[in-house]
Amino acid sequence: MAWVLWFTGLPGCGKTTIAQRSQSLLAEMGVRSKMLQLDEVRRVITPRPRYTEEEREIVYASLAYMAKLLSECGVNVMVDATANRRMYRDLARSLVPKFAEIYVVAPLEVCIAREAERNAQFAPRDIYKKATAAKASVPGINVAYEEPLAPEVVVDSVKLSTDQSAELVACRVLKIFGQD
Repeated sequence: MAWVLWFTGLPGCGKTTIAQRSQSLLAEMGVRSKMLQLDEVRRVITPRPRYTEEEREIVYASLAYMAKLLSECGVNVMVDATANRRMYRDLARSLVPKFAEIYVVAPLEVCIAREAERNAQFAPRDIYKKATAAKASVPGINVAYEEPLAPEVVVDSVKLSTDQSAELVACRVLKIFGQD
């Protein structure tokens, strides 16, 4: 069975950039993987997202199950998803024997600044600007973000460059799981 890495952290912390660079670095070492980006998957599952708790439970459970199925077929998986509640990530951990949580850390003010400048392919725009709207649910602002209790890897995206972060992830993944 292949492994699953779940990159978590606040919107704008650097999850996508670090996950993509980690994937490239591992590929250079001969370790292939499939990236599952929540924002891309959400477009299929909930084309007009409301970001309710119920909807989030369905979307994250679907993402965890997709990762499980791929790993059972021998595909290493990288999940790029905030998953603001621990229970979302814990579900994936319970489904996948070779699971690692990658916690990407950055202060909220850095995340807000980065998110305002990013040009992400799938992520919604102006997440933090929309946080003041009625019924908005933005992790870290008006919806809690539950930090991982025991992540396998912690990456400080302010102190480390993208390349340093990816090297840290790749080295830890190879140490934990080896090359499958």
